[in-house]
Amino acid sequence: MANVAVVAHARKSFGGGLPELRKVLADEGVTDPHWYEVRKSKHAPDCARRAVKHGADLIFVWGGDGTVQRCIDALAGTGAVMAILPAGTANLLATNLGILAGDVAAAVQTGLHGRRRPLDTGTVNGEHFAVMAGAGFDARMIADADRAMKDRLGRVAYLYTGARNLAARRVKATVDVDGERFFEGRVSCVLAGNVGKVLGGIQAFADAQPDDGLLELGVVTAKNPAEWARTLGKLALGRAGQSPFVEVTRGREFRIGFASKLPYELDGGARGKVRKMRIEVRPRSITVCVPSDRV
Repeated sequence: MANVAVVAHARKSFGGGLPELRKVLADEGVTDPHWYEVRKSKHAPDCARRAVKHGADLIFVWGGDGTVQRCIDALAGTGAVMAILPAGTANLLATNLGILAGDVAAAVQTGLHGRRRPLDTGTVNGEHFAVMAGAGFDARMIADADRAMKDRLGRVAYLYTGARNLAARRVKATVDVDGERFFEGRVSCVLAGNVGKVLGGIQAFADAQPDDGLLELGVVTAKNPAEWARTLGKLALGRAGQSPFVEVTRGREFRIGFASKLPYELDGGARGKVRKMRIEVRPRSITVCVPSDRV
């Protein structure tokens, strides 16, 4: 049997909470896992590293997208296997991989007996992500949706904060893809993706595969609510590339420069402001447990 660890965001919960998780693991014969609880996701990576140092080769991560992303950043390249226990607001990676929130027993079964799937990650200025990374509109929307708002409104919080940012001023940007100039002009959002679905279940990148050694890139130029409405309409239909306000490509490395600093985000987690982003793919750098019936 695998040497199991649990890294849990103690302020997140689903199903019967952490007591149910302990019971389900015990019923499966995992009676004494390495157990770490944190109250902020930024403390999760240290726990994940300690778990690996102490011999864990299967690490259950209980939390939302921020906790999962930070643990991926710690575990990428180590050979350890990660099992997601989705207890967040959006659960972006879990949703893309078919891991359903709300059923602790099913999530544990996936971790212990599911298929091990090697996935690519991306990095932004060295920090790993598994779903998406972006600057501009999406980062402002995420930053404005604080914890209290998400606890109160759930995913609706992102709709509310997104509406408030539709008229934000665009910024001059240059985008190079694999060493070639791809775009130069004013942007409202630049989004890199490793999977198809992003916030709100929107199919932003219809052809994305998280294990093809490539990242997707979308550059959005919409400048007002009317143009955003047309853009979001295409996104809702999974046809982002057909929008006159979106340029889409794919590659292994993106170098993005902004005329002024923009906030950025990783997997739905707000970061600071930058004028430059170097986004690179890290092929098959993390292994995640997925349901056995997933392709």
